[in-house]
Amino acid sequence: MKCDFLILLLKKVIKPLCMVLLMAFPMVSMAQEDPDEPEERITSRRSELWNGLYTKYRIGEKLFYYGEYHIRTRDHLIENMAQIYLRFGLAYIINKNLEITGGIVTPFYWAPPEYAEQDQPYDNVVNQFRFWQQALFIQSLGKAKLYHQIRTEQRWKRDYYVGSPFELSFRWRYKIASYIPLNSYKFQPGTYFLSLYNEVFIQSGKTIVRNPFEDNRAFVGMGYILNENIQFQVGYAKSWQQRDSGINYNNRDLVRFSVYHNLDFTKKKSPPVDFQPVF
Repeated sequence: MKCDFLILLLKKVIKPLCMVLLMAFPMVSMAQEDPDEPEERITSRRSELWNGLYTKYRIGEKLFYYGEYHIRTRDHLIENMAQIYLRFGLAYIINKNLEITGGIVTPFYWAPPEYAEQDQPYDNVVNQFRFWQQALFIQSLGKAKLYHQIRTEQRWKRDYYVGSPFELSFRWRYKIASYIPLNSYKFQPGTYFLSLYNEVFIQSGKTIVRNPFEDNRAFVGMGYILNENIQFQVGYAKSWQQRDSGINYNNRDLVRFSVYHNLDFTKKKSPPVDFQPVF
């Protein structure tokens, strides 16, 4: 009976995920069609290790502080530093199926190794400034749930070359995700779970000319709930990222390790929040 339950969940969850993934492929093809550019596509392959701490701290009955803290390395996973990524926000739970969040992001990017081969002076570390907003819709499918995340970002970013100006662009993200308990019928301490998601990234703005499609990330992983405050997740993501030229692409293999931590700081402890995914 437990196997029948898992098969039913997989049918209900994987089908929508696959549909979103298939929808992303035509977008990739459309983004690379430019009659003024050569037809040959240039693809770079690299691997990265992403370590992340996600925090969600209750400060009111429906109000939460939300934080993400990432250290990312690249090239054979750990050869070169890639990013330090800090995201801060306030989340408000409207009801059990809808949550909204907004805040700021301050990522720091390390210049890729190829910049060292050029004569033009460059900054080894460049920061960005962003505002972000998010809506998270939760859809129940029997014992499983689908999470629909819609996120917008306003980004002020610059090139690594010394003196490059900050330029404003906009990013639009849609993620569909699901978490499936494997050794129990609900999420509770001691539960192992399967994690699946696909996320599409689109960008716009005056500086976005040849690459409105930015990225597609597909992820599969495993998670473990240690207790009501801590969960772990590890997995693999495939990223297909289009560069500014429109014909240059990054084919990235991402290994992700995440820790999720939540606390309740309200004086009168509120009812516990349902299991929330790690994004």
